[in-house]
Amino acid sequence: MTTLVWFRDDLRLADHPALHAALDRGGPVLGLYVLDEESPGVRPLGGAARWWLHHSLASLAERLRERGSQLVLRRGPAADVVPEVAAAAGADAVVWNRRYGGPEREVDAAVKESLRGAGVDARSYAGNLLFEPWTVSTGQGGHYKVFTPFWRACLEQPPPRAPLPEPGRVPGPVRYPETDALADWGLLPTAPDWAGGLREAWEPGEPAARRRLREFLAADADAYDRARDAPAAGTTSLLSPRLRWGELSPHTVWREAVASGRSVGGFLSEIGWREFAWHTLFHFPALADDNLNARFDAFPWPPLDAEHLRLWQQGRTGVPLVDAGMRELWATGTMHNRVRMVVASYLVKNLLIDWRHGEQWFWDTLVDADAASNPFNWQWVAGSGADAAPYFRVFNPETQAKKFDPERRYIQRWAPEYVAGDAPVPEPLVDLGASRRRALDAYDVVKAAAAAPSRDQESP
Repeated sequence: MTTLVWFRDDLRLADHPALHAALDRGGPVLGLYVLDEESPGVRPLGGAARWWLHHSLASLAERLRERGSQLVLRRGPAADVVPEVAAAAGADAVVWNRRYGGPEREVDAAVKESLRGAGVDARSYAGNLLFEPWTVSTGQGGHYKVFTPFWRACLEQPPPRAPLPEPGRVPGPVRYPETDALADWGLLPTAPDWAGGLREAWEPGEPAARRRLREFLAADADAYDRARDAPAAGTTSLLSPRLRWGELSPHTVWREAVASGRSVGGFLSEIGWREFAWHTLFHFPALADDNLNARFDAFPWPPLDAEHLRLWQQGRTGVPLVDAGMRELWATGTMHNRVRMVVASYLVKNLLIDWRHGEQWFWDTLVDADAASNPFNWQWVAGSGADAAPYFRVFNPETQAKKFDPERRYIQRWAPEYVAGDAPVPEPLVDLGASRRRALDAYDVVKAAAAAPSRDQESP
């Protein structure tokens, strides 16, 4: 009566409904992680995400060993690998926590059909969102397109369940199927090793995630609403990669935040924004490729200026706040959220470079890039997404710096030549005022297409 637990973006033991169900069955329990970059439509991970995955898997494997079981690693199409490992383990049940992207749901359905066809019980559980996308709908039965009513509808539901306890023991089988060596997957950069800044900034794994949650709630939560827009303040939670990889469940974050007695309303609304991104992706799986608002298909993007894109990626645009943000991203695999909006607006609206190029760069360089939040937030800035910032709202990076980094501490840390004055600085790629006017002229083409139907008004 062996149960196979298929781990995915839920690399934890605490509040893991599938693992909890496996232990409730009794008998041996075995963990499995499949590196699937071959199933149709599944997006290969970016470089920073692969670095995080390596270390988070190492942590999970160690924690399972300490409790009496192991984590089997395999590479290949999950629809082939999962039934193969289940058969090799003699498992009569396979369990997992649900995913919500289109290609991933298709993979999971194929795995479930294959297992059940072979007489293996296959079950999925809700473990990665507070509110599953199909449980929140408008009065007309459709999906939400604006955050405020979406989040209000979520909060009118019964409160999120209590987190499940972390198991003290996970009994393993007598024999284990063959496993890949994690080092053989080549997830870590070697030629060159560009991950020094990531190693300095982060410690992946569930224990570190739990520590960070406690630290944030004890030290920074009360100041979050007041100072979260100041990139030098250090009051952000730094929990986004923990949630992206499932080292923390949103239920754990929610319950501990509420129980802390701190002022956490603004912080919890950011958890709600994450829920809204997944709600949107569930109903529009092509979020990383297609404009959610079909009218933006008419936007007259000029031919790609590859040099401008490269200089933006390198933080050499001649705009201090933009360059500081892009260098923070490269060094640490993350970027302050306010600055993310500024650098995205600059790329799309001042440089007139299609948002998809920026989304792909963030996908490759962010440790917290996931299939929902990354394209969702890029489309929000571009004006083509759900609850989007109007296209004519152009973040002026100089004004943003004066307002949110008035002492230039953030700029001094990441782009010091703009503050010290003892080193040459890049010439600005474009004039901010002239490029803003050019963007608004291009937007007139979109307004002319206003009669076209919007994809966010179509049935999912």
